[in-house]
Amino acid sequence: MRKAEHVTLLKSLGAKHVCDSSQDSFRADLTAALVETGATLAFDATGGGRLASQILACMEVAASQTSKEFSRYGSTTHKQVYIYGGLDRTPTRLDRNFGMAWGIGGWLLTPFLQKIGLEHGNELRQRVAREIKTTFASHYTQEVSLAGALQLDAMAVYGQQATGEKYLINPAL
Repeated sequence: MRKAEHVTLLKSLGAKHVCDSSQDSFRADLTAALVETGATLAFDATGGGRLASQILACMEVAASQTSKEFSRYGSTTHKQVYIYGGLDRTPTRLDRNFGMAWGIGGWLLTPFLQKIGLEHGNELRQRVAREIKTTFASHYTQEVSLAGALQLDAMAVYGQQATGEKYLINPAL
């Protein structure tokens, strides 16, 4: 998270651990959450910059805090970050301070659905359909026509790829 209103929203939805990457305490907060949860898998929706590296580094610190053995190569706990977003279009940078047991990869929904097969994919689709107004509800900043989406002022807003700034393009308008 990078905005206070996003933190508030997630907490109001019941999230126990919300780490705001714009805060000076981000790494300490993330490490504490990782120690408590034991999480070793993460998704990076921003895609660029150093966030994936920071997540892996905090996972390594958390693993080291709970490890019973020391290794000069880092913990033996495998840590994985999947990049599935592209909000940050700068190169993804890794600062190798997270041991040797790690992985980073891309993640997209379509290949995932192909991998899990039709039956499990249909179960997930049914869940989305059941929860379309709750868990999977979308909120839009503005609803515009096709012509409205081509207006420079509209493009300036939705072209930012900012959380909470979705435009719904409605061809019926």
